[in-house]
Amino acid sequence: MVLKISNLAKHYGTGADAVVVLQDVSFAMSRGETLALEGESGSGKSTLLHLVAGLDAVSGGKIEVDGVDITRFSDAQTAQMRRDAVGLIFQQFNLIPSLTVESNIAFHARLAGRHDPRLAAHLSEKIGLQDHLAKYPEALSGGQQQRVAIARSLAARPKLLLADEPTGNLDEATADAVLGLMLESAAETETAILMVTHSPRQAARMQRRLTLSRGSVRGTEMSAASA
Repeated sequence: MVLKISNLAKHYGTGADAVVVLQDVSFAMSRGETLALEGESGSGKSTLLHLVAGLDAVSGGKIEVDGVDITRFSDAQTAQMRRDAVGLIFQQFNLIPSLTVESNIAFHARLAGRHDPRLAAHLSEKIGLQDHLAKYPEALSGGQQQRVAIARSLAARPKLLLADEPTGNLDEATADAVLGLMLESAAETETAILMVTHSPRQAARMQRRLTLSRGSVRGTEMSAASA
């Protein structure tokens, strides 16, 4: 299993004033598997991604990434995990303003020692960035910056890709093409994708769909993509 979540809980505060965000959440993902995480705003979807990424501490339960319990990791161990095994595509682009698009795409792959110029060029072309490689992030639109962030994560060939509304800033046609590239890359590299989305169309393209409601898993279903 590339990801195993067992009885995960997250709350803020203590006692009667505690705000419960997640409670008793359990599920697992295999290598190369794609899963859509759905639910209303405030159901805990983004919080769950942040916990898996090690960006926030759990209140209870266990998260295992590639067979290792990350819930007791130090900051240094968590940073290494994100470098070596987990890719992130969040709603904040987090591009490096002093680097060109081409250098931003290669950045995480270089840190992980897995930079492949041919893969970076392939991603740039497929995602529609080939004419913008020499530009800096400030010269790009929001949608273009999101595409750079997506290409950067895919270029590092992570074992697990966490994506929070990765195509939310793109038009429908581009969003479909970008998701197609993500799924194609996942199949080629056995990268598992856990994606938060509000789009039923995009969720249906994933192999599985999981729904969070009031902080808990209310049900899972196979999507049409794997039917």
